[in-house]
Amino acid sequence: RQFAAIWTAPWRARKTPHGRGSSETQPRMPRPATTNAGLLLRLLRRPRRRLSTAAPAPQAPLRDSPWSVAAPQGHAHINLFTAVNHGLRAALASDPSAAVFGQDVVFGGVFRCTQGLADEFGPDRVFNTPLSEAGIVGFGIGYAAMGKTAIAEMQFFDYVYPAFDQLVNEAAKYRYRSGGLFDVGGLTVRGASAAVGHGGHYHSQSPETYFCHTPGLKVVIPRNPVHAKGLLLSSIRDPNPVIFLEPKILYRSSTMDVPVHDYQLPLGKAELVSPGSDITLVGWGSQVRVLEEASRRCAEEHGISCEIIDLCTLMPWDVEMVANSVCKTGRLMVSHEAPLTAGFGAEVVSTIQKEAFLNLEAPIRRVCGYDVPFPLVHEPFYLPSVARCVRAIVDTVRF
Repeated sequence: RQFAAIWTAPWRARKTPHGRGSSETQPRMPRPATTNAGLLLRLLRRPRRRLSTAAPAPQAPLRDSPWSVAAPQGHAHINLFTAVNHGLRAALASDPSAAVFGQDVVFGGVFRCTQGLADEFGPDRVFNTPLSEAGIVGFGIGYAAMGKTAIAEMQFFDYVYPAFDQLVNEAAKYRYRSGGLFDVGGLTVRGASAAVGHGGHYHSQSPETYFCHTPGLKVVIPRNPVHAKGLLLSSIRDPNPVIFLEPKILYRSSTMDVPVHDYQLPLGKAELVSPGSDITLVGWGSQVRVLEEASRRCAEEHGISCEIIDLCTLMPWDVEMVANSVCKTGRLMVSHEAPLTAGFGAEVVSTIQKEAFLNLEAPIRRVCGYDVPFPLVHEPFYLPSVARCVRAIVDTVRF
């Protein structure tokens, strides 16, 4: 009825500028009748999806799934920062040109991600730098330009902005401006990102969208130790400069069995975390855990089946998986900690609105941080919590 009322109205007035500072009303021409009628018939004939009465049974990962990692040498039950440490150790052991550098990396840094590496590989390959983000990234660009593998650490990614020019104007464009003769594909800039529970406005920000807007950079965010090790090794070995953001709240809180051997996980591919039929939930990093809890509560309290997708790589992101999921469920909610306006969720919404428009049963929702500086004492109200996600899911399904 809404489409019929809007698209079959013969005339609708609009304001069109005529000269500087003036406007007058003129009629809007109707769309061709064949286009309106054809689309209206497709919308009316399409059977409306019925909500499921229970959550789907859990499904085991497919054998050929890129996210199911074999462990010929066994597993180690470790947390996320230890998985990052293991990934760095594997990179240094397999590549004699690889070097890890940044503030306080020799003793392990604030989060101990580089602990023990200097003792094992020596001061020429694991070393401290002055407290200068622009200097750290600038050195990494020069080192990578010589064909080496540079792994730079930003202790807190909130402080990466002095190096912003180095990243977006130098690292991202190095291959392009040289016509493919030179590149800094061996550069990986990693560090702690997102909320931690008590970080305030200088230690809790999520800056991923700034870098997603820059052609030439890849942006990766893991959500658990298995991803942290596999995606980090893929980022280090990828022939493009990569921004690797590690959710700091997961450093110690996320633990699982991680394969001991050297392995890689694919960049640019999303993971289906949990199958569902009523609505698609998209997130990344620590927000995926929030979506999992919101999905569980929606299934128990409202009988809503949620399909959860972890993007894993934000640039480039897996449009195909998300679009196929939304075509199945008919609904989409995107959630992230970064502020709402111009957050990466807006890119997901815009793309899916185009790719799956005729399959949507309700407007796409975003549940994100607010457009304010990250607060300290009010952090629980700022973050896109389980309660906020549940409310948005129910409203979208009942639309």
